[in-house]
Amino acid sequence: MSRSEKNGHMTAAVLYGSEDVKIERVDIPRLAEDDVLVRVEVALTCGTDLKVWKQGFHERMIQPPALFGHELSGTIEEKGSAVNGGVRKGMRVVPSNSAPCNQCFFCRKGQPNLCEDLLFNNGAYAEYIRIPGRIVRENMLEIPDSVSFLDAAIVEPLACVLRGVHETGIHDGDTVVVIGCGPIGLKFIRTLSSRHVRVIAVGKRDSQIRAAERLGAVAAYDVSKIDDPVSAVRQLTEGGRGADAVIEAVGQAVTWQWALQMVRKGGTVNLFGGCPRNTEVRIDPAALHYSEIAIKSTFHHTPRFIREALDTIVRGEIRASDFITGEVPLADLPGVFQHMKNRNGELKTAIIP
Repeated sequence: MSRSEKNGHMTAAVLYGSEDVKIERVDIPRLAEDDVLVRVEVALTCGTDLKVWKQGFHERMIQPPALFGHELSGTIEEKGSAVNGGVRKGMRVVPSNSAPCNQCFFCRKGQPNLCEDLLFNNGAYAEYIRIPGRIVRENMLEIPDSVSFLDAAIVEPLACVLRGVHETGIHDGDTVVVIGCGPIGLKFIRTLSSRHVRVIAVGKRDSQIRAAERLGAVAAYDVSKIDDPVSAVRQLTEGGRGADAVIEAVGQAVTWQWALQMVRKGGTVNLFGGCPRNTEVRIDPAALHYSEIAIKSTFHHTPRFIREALDTIVRGEIRASDFITGEVPLADLPGVFQHMKNRNGELKTAIIP
Protein backbone atom coordinates (compact mmCIF):
# COMPACT_ATOMS: atom_id res chain seq x y z
CA MET A 1 0.00 0.00 0.00
CA SER A 2 1.47 3.37 -1.01
CA ARG A 3 2.05 6.38 1.20
CA SER A 4 -0.98 8.16 -0.32
CA GLU A 5 -3.17 5.12 0.32
CA LYS A 6 -2.05 5.18 3.94
CA ASN A 7 -2.86 8.93 4.17
CA GLY A 8 0.63 9.55 5.52
CA HIS A 9 0.10 7.50 8.68
CA MET A 10 1.05 4.03 9.88
CA THR A 11 0.64 1.79 12.91
CA ALA A 12 3.76 1.48 15.06
CA ALA A 13 4.99 0.56 18.53
CA VAL A 14 6.18 3.60 20.50
CA LEU A 15 8.36 3.16 23.60
CA TYR A 16 7.54 5.74 26.28
CA GLY A 17 9.47 4.37 29.26
CA SER A 18 9.99 1.36 31.47
CA GLU A 19 7.56 -1.41 30.44
CA ASP A 20 5.52 1.20 28.60
CA VAL A 21 5.05 0.53 24.89
CA LYS A 22 1.93 1.60 23.04
CA ILE A 23 0.60 0.72 19.59
CA GLU A 24 -0.30 4.02 17.93
CA ARG A 25 -1.01 5.75 14.64
CA VAL A 26 2.03 7.87 13.77
CA ASP A 27 3.34 9.69 10.73
CA ILE A 28 5.10 7.59 8.12
CA PRO A 29 8.79 8.63 8.36
CA ARG A 30 9.95 11.32 5.95
CA LEU A 31 12.98 10.49 3.83
CA ALA A 32 16.21 12.38 3.27
CA GLU A 33 17.57 12.14 -0.26
CA ASP A 34 19.76 9.08 0.54
CA ASP A 35 17.22 7.19 2.72
CA VAL A 36 14.79 4.44 1.80
CA LEU A 37 11.40 3.54 3.24
CA VAL A 38 10.90 -0.18 3.86
CA ARG A 39 7.55 -1.86 4.33
CA VAL A 40 8.15 -4.26 7.23
CA GLU A 41 7.20 -7.85 6.39
CA VAL A 42 8.59 -9.49 9.56
CA ALA A 43 10.02 -8.06 12.79
CA LEU A 44 11.45 -10.30 15.50
CA THR A 45 11.52 -9.89 19.26
CA CYS A 46 14.89 -10.30 20.97
CA GLY A 47 16.57 -10.16 24.36
CA THR A 48 17.99 -6.70 23.71
CA ASP A 49 14.53 -5.30 22.97
CA LEU A 50 13.23 -6.98 26.14
CA LYS A 51 16.04 -5.31 28.12
CA VAL A 52 15.25 -1.93 26.51
CA TRP A 53 11.53 -2.38 27.25
CA LYS A 54 12.26 -3.18 30.90
CA GLN A 55 14.54 -0.20 31.53
CA GLY A 56 12.69 2.14 29.18
CA PHE A 57 15.70 3.26 27.16
CA HIS A 58 19.15 2.27 25.88
CA GLU A 59 22.03 4.66 26.41
CA ARG A 60 23.43 4.20 22.90
CA MET A 61 20.49 3.01 20.84
CA ILE A 62 17.18 4.52 21.90
CA GLN A 63 15.77 7.36 24.02
CA PRO A 64 11.99 7.58 24.53
CA PRO A 65 9.56 8.44 23.20
CA ALA A 66 10.79 6.52 20.19
CA LEU A 67 9.89 3.94 17.60
CA PHE A 68 11.08 0.54 18.71
CA GLY A 69 12.54 -2.76 17.42
CA HIS A 70 15.53 -3.57 15.23
CA GLU A 71 15.39 -7.10 13.71
CA LEU A 72 13.43 -7.06 10.46
CA SER A 73 13.10 -7.86 6.79
CA GLY A 74 10.90 -6.10 4.28
CA THR A 75 10.28 -4.56 0.88
CA ILE A 76 11.43 -1.17 -0.37
CA GLU A 77 8.41 1.13 -0.68
CA GLU A 78 10.13 4.39 -1.59
CA LYS A 79 13.67 5.69 -2.03
CA GLY A 80 15.29 9.10 -1.86
CA SER A 81 16.41 10.91 -4.98
CA ALA A 82 20.12 10.26 -4.32
CA VAL A 83 19.83 6.49 -3.70
CA ASN A 84 21.72 4.56 -6.37
CA GLY A 85 19.90 2.75 -9.18
CA GLY A 86 20.68 -0.71 -7.86
CA VAL A 87 18.25 -0.08 -5.02
CA ARG A 88 14.72 -0.24 -6.39
CA LYS A 89 11.11 -0.15 -5.28
CA GLY A 90 9.81 -3.64 -4.54
CA MET A 91 13.28 -4.97 -3.72
CA ARG A 92 13.27 -7.52 -0.87
CA VAL A 93 15.85 -6.38 1.71
CA VAL A 94 17.27 -7.05 5.14
CA PRO A 95 18.60 -3.81 6.65
CA SER A 96 20.97 -4.03 9.60
CA ASN A 97 20.27 -2.00 12.73
CA SER A 98 23.54 -0.07 12.47
CA ALA A 99 26.37 1.11 10.24
CA PRO A 100 29.87 2.42 11.05
CA CYS A 101 31.29 5.72 9.81
CA ASN A 102 34.45 4.16 8.24
CA GLN A 103 36.46 7.25 9.22
CA CYS A 104 36.98 7.34 12.99
CA PHE A 105 39.92 5.92 14.97
CA PHE A 106 38.31 2.51 15.54
CA CYS A 107 37.08 2.13 11.97
CA ARG A 108 40.61 2.87 10.75
CA LYS A 109 41.88 0.20 13.17
CA GLY A 110 39.57 -2.39 11.59
CA GLN A 111 37.14 -2.41 14.53
CA PRO A 112 33.98 -0.89 13.03
CA ASN A 113 31.78 -2.40 15.74
CA LEU A 114 33.47 0.06 18.14
CA CYS A 115 32.89 3.01 15.78
CA GLU A 116 32.80 6.33 17.65
CA ASP A 117 29.85 7.38 15.48
CA LEU A 118 28.07 4.03 15.13
CA LEU A 119 24.67 4.85 13.66
CA PHE A 120 21.84 2.82 15.21
CA ASN A 121 18.36 2.51 13.75
CA ASN A 122 15.12 1.47 15.47
CA GLY A 123 11.51 1.22 14.41
CA ALA A 124 11.02 -2.36 13.22
CA TYR A 125 7.76 -2.83 15.13
CA ALA A 126 5.81 -0.79 12.59
CA GLU A 127 4.26 -0.97 9.15
CA TYR A 128 7.13 1.05 7.69
CA ILE A 129 10.66 1.93 8.76
CA ARG A 130 13.06 4.58 7.49
CA ILE A 131 16.51 3.21 6.68
CA PRO A 132 19.15 5.96 6.93
CA GLY A 133 21.44 6.48 3.96
CA ARG A 134 24.54 5.18 5.68
CA ILE A 135 22.85 1.86 6.44
CA VAL A 136 21.46 1.74 2.88
CA ARG A 137 25.01 2.06 1.55
CA GLU A 138 26.88 -0.07 4.09
CA ASN A 139 24.57 -2.61 5.66
CA MET A 140 21.36 -3.28 3.72
CA LEU A 141 21.36 -6.47 1.65
CA GLU A 142 19.03 -7.81 -1.00
CA ILE A 143 17.28 -11.02 0.00
CA PRO A 144 17.66 -13.79 -2.59
CA ASP A 145 14.42 -15.26 -3.93
CA SER A 146 15.22 -18.58 -2.25
CA VAL A 147 15.17 -17.01 1.24
CA SER A 148 11.94 -16.20 3.10
CA PHE A 149 11.36 -12.91 4.90
CA LEU A 150 11.21 -14.87 8.16
CA ASP A 151 14.64 -16.45 7.64
CA ALA A 152 16.17 -13.15 6.49
CA ALA A 153 14.99 -11.40 9.64
CA ILE A 154 17.48 -13.35 11.81
CA VAL A 155 20.51 -11.92 9.94
CA GLU A 156 21.40 -9.32 12.60
CA PRO A 157 21.53 -11.59 15.68
CA LEU A 158 23.17 -14.35 13.64
CA ALA A 159 25.87 -11.89 12.54
CA CYS A 160 26.68 -11.21 16.20
CA VAL A 161 26.95 -14.96 16.85
CA LEU A 162 29.15 -15.65 13.81
CA ARG A 163 31.50 -12.87 14.82
CA GLY A 164 31.61 -14.32 18.34
CA VAL A 165 32.57 -17.75 16.98
CA HIS A 166 35.28 -16.19 14.80
CA GLU A 167 36.73 -14.04 17.58
CA THR A 168 36.85 -16.96 20.02
CA GLY A 169 39.01 -19.02 17.66
CA ILE A 170 37.01 -22.27 17.80
CA HIS A 171 38.13 -25.22 15.65
CA ASP A 172 36.66 -28.50 14.41
CA GLY A 173 36.74 -31.12 17.14
CA ASP A 174 36.87 -28.61 20.02
CA THR A 175 34.67 -28.99 23.07
CA VAL A 176 32.80 -25.76 23.76
CA VAL A 177 30.44 -24.89 26.59
CA VAL A 178 27.57 -22.51 25.84
CA ILE A 179 26.11 -20.97 29.00
CA GLY A 180 22.63 -19.64 28.29
CA CYS A 181 20.04 -21.28 26.04
CA GLY A 182 18.01 -18.28 25.00
CA PRO A 183 17.84 -17.31 21.30
CA ILE A 184 21.50 -16.21 21.16
CA GLY A 185 22.83 -19.24 23.03
CA LEU A 186 20.81 -21.56 20.82
CA LYS A 187 22.21 -19.88 17.69
CA PHE A 188 25.71 -20.54 19.05
CA ILE A 189 24.77 -24.19 19.68
CA ARG A 190 23.31 -24.62 16.18
CA THR A 191 26.24 -22.89 14.47
CA LEU A 192 28.96 -24.71 16.42
CA SER A 193 27.40 -28.17 16.22
CA SER A 194 27.08 -27.80 12.44
CA ARG A 195 30.83 -27.10 12.34
CA HIS A 196 31.73 -30.39 14.04
CA VAL A 197 32.24 -28.82 17.47
CA ARG A 198 31.24 -30.80 20.55
CA VAL A 199 28.85 -28.51 22.42
CA ILE A 200 27.85 -28.77 26.08
CA ALA A 201 24.91 -26.51 26.94
CA VAL A 202 24.04 -24.98 30.29
CA GLY A 203 20.53 -23.57 30.53
CA LYS A 204 17.48 -23.03 32.64
CA ARG A 205 14.03 -24.63 32.19
CA ASP A 206 13.10 -27.83 30.38
CA SER A 207 12.10 -26.05 27.17
CA GLN A 208 15.59 -24.57 26.78
CA ILE A 209 17.29 -27.89 27.49
CA ARG A 210 15.14 -29.67 24.89
CA ALA A 211 15.89 -26.95 22.35
CA ALA A 212 19.64 -27.18 23.01
CA GLU A 213 19.60 -30.94 22.46
CA ARG A 214 17.48 -30.58 19.32
CA LEU A 215 19.96 -28.06 17.88
CA GLY A 216 23.00 -30.27 18.41
CA ALA A 217 24.29 -30.12 22.00
CA VAL A 218 25.82 -33.45 23.06
CA ALA A 219 24.71 -32.72 26.63
CA ALA A 220 22.55 -30.04 28.23
CA TYR A 221 22.29 -29.23 31.93
CA ASP A 222 19.40 -27.47 33.66
CA VAL A 223 21.15 -25.47 36.41
CA SER A 224 18.00 -25.49 38.52
CA LYS A 225 18.37 -29.27 38.87
CA ILE A 226 22.09 -29.67 39.65
CA ASP A 227 24.16 -28.46 42.60
CA ASP A 228 27.49 -27.82 40.83
CA PRO A 229 27.31 -26.89 37.12
CA VAL A 230 31.09 -26.39 36.93
CA SER A 231 31.85 -29.93 38.12
CA ALA A 232 29.14 -31.42 35.91
CA VAL A 233 30.54 -29.75 32.81
CA ARG A 234 34.20 -30.56 33.53
CA GLN A 235 33.32 -34.25 33.95
CA LEU A 236 32.33 -34.29 30.27
CA THR A 237 35.71 -32.95 29.11
CA GLU A 238 38.85 -34.94 28.40
CA GLY A 239 40.53 -35.80 31.69
CA GLY A 240 38.23 -33.35 33.45
CA ARG A 241 40.49 -30.55 32.21
CA GLY A 242 37.70 -28.24 31.11
CA ALA A 243 36.43 -27.04 27.75
CA ASP A 244 38.55 -25.60 24.95
CA ALA A 245 36.28 -22.55 24.97
CA VAL A 246 33.29 -21.25 26.88
CA ILE A 247 30.69 -18.86 25.48
CA GLU A 248 28.83 -16.97 28.21
CA ALA A 249 25.51 -15.78 26.77
CA VAL A 250 23.63 -14.74 29.90
CA GLY A 251 25.25 -11.63 31.35
CA GLN A 252 25.28 -12.34 35.10
CA ALA A 253 28.16 -12.29 37.58
CA VAL A 254 27.66 -15.93 38.57
CA THR A 255 27.68 -17.20 34.96
CA TRP A 256 30.81 -15.16 34.18
CA GLN A 257 32.44 -16.91 37.14
CA TRP A 258 31.26 -20.33 35.94
CA ALA A 259 32.70 -19.63 32.49
CA LEU A 260 36.15 -18.91 33.93
CA GLN A 261 35.98 -22.12 35.97
CA MET A 262 34.74 -24.36 33.13
CA VAL A 263 37.53 -23.58 30.64
CA ARG A 264 40.74 -25.59 30.39
CA LYS A 265 44.28 -24.26 30.74
CA GLY A 266 45.14 -22.33 27.61
CA GLY A 267 41.47 -22.06 26.67
CA THR A 268 39.36 -19.05 25.75
CA VAL A 269 36.32 -17.55 27.44
CA ASN A 270 34.03 -15.25 25.46
CA LEU A 271 32.01 -13.07 27.83
CA PHE A 272 29.36 -12.48 25.19
CA GLY A 273 26.52 -11.60 27.57
CA GLY A 274 26.76 -8.04 28.85
CA CYS A 275 26.18 -7.67 32.61
CA PRO A 276 24.07 -4.83 34.05
CA ARG A 277 25.92 -1.62 34.91
CA ASN A 278 27.82 -1.71 38.25
CA THR A 279 27.95 -5.52 38.31
CA GLU A 280 31.03 -6.80 40.14
CA VAL A 281 32.59 -10.18 39.31
CA ARG A 282 35.03 -12.03 41.58
CA ILE A 283 37.85 -13.78 39.75
CA ASP A 284 40.95 -15.71 40.77
CA PRO A 285 43.90 -13.85 39.20
CA ALA A 286 46.27 -16.78 39.81
CA ALA A 287 43.98 -19.14 37.91
CA LEU A 288 43.88 -16.73 34.96
CA HIS A 289 47.61 -16.13 34.91
CA TYR A 290 49.02 -19.59 35.55
CA SER A 291 46.42 -21.29 33.37
CA GLU A 292 46.91 -18.78 30.51
CA ILE A 293 43.18 -18.28 30.08
CA ALA A 294 42.28 -15.83 27.32
CA ILE A 295 39.22 -13.62 27.83
CA LYS A 296 37.29 -12.10 24.95
CA SER A 297 34.19 -9.91 24.94
CA THR A 298 32.50 -9.74 21.56
CA PHE A 299 30.22 -6.74 21.14
CA HIS A 300 27.87 -6.22 18.20
CA HIS A 301 28.52 -7.10 14.54
CA THR A 302 30.33 -5.66 11.52
CA PRO A 303 29.33 -5.37 7.84
CA ARG A 304 31.47 -8.42 7.09
CA PHE A 305 29.44 -10.63 9.43
CA ILE A 306 26.09 -9.24 8.29
CA ARG A 307 27.03 -10.59 4.85
CA GLU A 308 28.31 -13.88 6.27
CA ALA A 309 25.05 -14.31 8.17
CA LEU A 310 22.94 -13.93 5.03
CA ASP A 311 25.24 -16.33 3.18
CA THR A 312 24.83 -18.86 6.01
CA ILE A 313 21.05 -18.60 5.73
CA VAL A 314 21.18 -18.90 1.93
CA ARG A 315 23.14 -22.16 2.32
CA GLY A 316 20.41 -23.48 4.61
CA GLU A 317 22.73 -23.95 7.59
CA ILE A 318 20.35 -22.18 9.95
CA ARG A 319 16.60 -21.50 9.85
CA ALA A 320 14.40 -19.03 11.67
CA SER A 321 11.92 -21.82 12.42
CA ASP A 322 14.47 -23.29 14.84
CA PHE A 323 14.05 -20.24 17.09
CA ILE A 324 10.58 -18.81 16.39
CA THR A 325 7.91 -19.93 18.84
CA GLY A 326 5.01 -17.94 17.43
CA GLU A 327 3.68 -15.29 15.05
CA VAL A 328 1.41 -12.47 16.19
CA PRO A 329 0.07 -9.19 14.76
CA LEU A 330 1.64 -5.89 15.79
CA ALA A 331 -1.30 -5.08 18.08
CA ASP A 332 -0.27 -7.99 20.35
CA LEU A 333 3.31 -6.73 20.91
CA PRO A 334 2.77 -5.26 24.44
CA GLY A 335 1.39 -8.59 25.62
CA VAL A 336 4.32 -10.44 24.06
CA PHE A 337 6.80 -8.43 26.14
CA GLN A 338 4.81 -9.04 29.32
CA HIS A 339 4.90 -12.74 28.51
CA MET A 340 8.67 -12.63 27.82
CA LYS A 341 9.21 -10.87 31.14
CA ASN A 342 7.66 -13.87 32.90
CA ARG A 343 10.16 -16.16 31.11
CA ASN A 344 7.61 -18.64 29.87
CA GLY A 345 10.02 -20.40 27.53
CA GLU A 346 9.39 -18.37 24.36
CA LEU A 347 12.47 -17.94 22.20
CA LYS A 348 11.54 -15.39 19.54
CA THR A 349 8.18 -14.16 18.34
CA ALA A 350 7.62 -12.99 14.77
CA ILE A 351 5.66 -9.74 14.65
CA ILE A 352 3.71 -9.38 11.41
CA PRO A 353 2.71 -5.72 10.89
